[in-house]
Amino acid sequence: MASGLDGPRLAPKSGAPRQLVVFLHGYGADGSDLIEIGRQWRHWLPHASFVSPNAPERCMQSPTGRQWFALTMRDPSERWRGALAARPAIDAFLDHELARLGLDDSRLAIVGFSQGAMMALHVGLRRPRAPAAILSYSGALIGPERLDEAKARNTGGEPPPILLVHGSEDDVIPVDSLFASAEALASAGLPVQWRLSLGVAHGIDRDAIVCGGQFLAQSFGLPTPERPRA
Repeated sequence: MASGLDGPRLAPKSGAPRQLVVFLHGYGADGSDLIEIGRQWRHWLPHASFVSPNAPERCMQSPTGRQWFALTMRDPSERWRGALAARPAIDAFLDHELARLGLDDSRLAIVGFSQGAMMALHVGLRRPRAPAAILSYSGALIGPERLDEAKARNTGGEPPPILLVHGSEDDVIPVDSLFASAEALASAGLPVQWRLSLGVAHGIDRDAIVCGGQFLAQSFGLPTPERPRA
């Protein structure tokens, strides 16, 4: 593969790919960490192909896991430098997958968790063409002062819709990151929504999965799925 990335996949439930959903996992995890969400979304997105690539680097803190970039928490600029370094491989992977399926960016959704959410926002807002959606779980916006670079637009000249979801009790990436990111994106004229998962720590609960699936369906122009009964 040209990008060097690969990971677990789910074929479309219908057998015919019309959308592509790419998961970017968190620091110290790997592609298998998020692919199960695709299994839960398949009945709402029956024509979507799901893939969750493993990050290119072994994680410094978790030898069995992967990282998009190293984190020491000692240098305030390390996230920005790390995102710049990781972006080309992700862009190449997205381009390869879209070409393989015969799709374009209007059929692409990028979904990330934690460090992967940082990369989803960083990459998705800088694509040559805007993806259909960017979904950030428990993440943060890297380089909010550099949003003049966020020039991804669709054929109608519109930026991609963004949904930020965050647990109110997150002790890894504090919930303040949600509000700071939403404010920066809105100030830059980017269409952002956010949802607070009450009582949730650094993770994705059932309600967050449901609202994420609804957001993707709407972004792809599909009927809004009904919430499953408890």
